[in-house]
Amino acid sequence: MDDVKLTKTELRAQQIRFKQLLKYLPTLQLKKSLLQGEVNEARVEVVSLENAFHADRLQVSHASALLSEKFGVDLKLAAKVVEIQKHYDNIAGIEIPIFEGVSFEPFEYSLFATPAWLDAAVDRLRQMAIAKAKVRVAEEKREALEKELREVSIRVNLFEKNLIPKTTENIRKIKVFLGDQELAAVSQSKVAKTKIMERKAKQTRQAVS
Repeated sequence: MDDVKLTKTELRAQQIRFKQLLKYLPTLQLKKSLLQGEVNEARVEVVSLENAFHADRLQVSHASALLSEKFGVDLKLAAKVVEIQKHYDNIAGIEIPIFEGVSFEPFEYSLFATPAWLDAAVDRLRQMAIAKAKVRVAEEKREALEKELREVSIRVNLFEKNLIPKTTENIRKIKVFLGDQELAAVSQSKVAKTKIMERKAKQTRQAVS
């Protein structure tokens, strides 16, 4: 770009490039705007899910005295996650994860040899694990959107602050150069024409004398 050729062919090429840049820039700007909205929503979603997770964890902590009671069952295994189930949707041109559910490792215990509140405790632990999984998927979604937003923002800045200004400057430089060349050519033509006329006039005077 710095060593642009000062020719009419290059001028046409730069003008075509300029039109293409102006045509594509609005698409990038629109994508940036859409992504910014998605990122804002994703950040709010993460905060909301984190609050829900902390609320579940707080309820579990209130029952920690019961959970620590010795009755031959390891409750740490009750909410052991095997898989976080999710699918991917396309948003603003990128694939983002959508939470579907959680698969837990099988957990069995005797209904007769354990306290009556164990079922509720297992359910509460699993709800906490699900809440945590939702946070992880939401964070993955937010990070993917933020990464794409950074990349699109870089491209928008490249167009606005680099490519378009440079192309505009190249067009200006070429036009100035070609304009100077045209003026020089016209000037040379006038000088040559004047010399021819002067030569003819001299020849006419010599012929008369």
